[in-house]
Amino acid sequence: MDFLIPTAYAQDAAPQGGGMELIFMLVMFGLIFYFMIYRPQAKRVKAHKELISSISKGDEVLMNGGFVGRISKIADDKDFMVIALAEGIEITVQKAAVTAVLPKGTMKSL
Repeated sequence: MDFLIPTAYAQDAAPQGGGMELIFMLVMFGLIFYFMIYRPQAKRVKAHKELISSISKGDEVLMNGGFVGRISKIADDKDFMVIALAEGIEITVQKAAVTAVLPKGTMKSL
């Protein structure tokens, strides 16, 4: 029966690659991940926290949804503030929704 199915012979063991290449590649991927993804995002989060902590009553701010308004009430211990969009129109928003603090007089020029 050997003439229909050839006999399989094991090949010689191929030389195994050292673990140093794998470790080097993992370290390189870790560095790329840190410098291209984690570090820039951490900087943006830190800058946004500083922005939120620096806002005060009377500042003109730009919100995530595109609203531009003046802060009329704000409390340091709470996560919400009241924004005056126009004369007699006020909304309550989260502090984290602030995108930028605008220069004084921006609302008048719009």
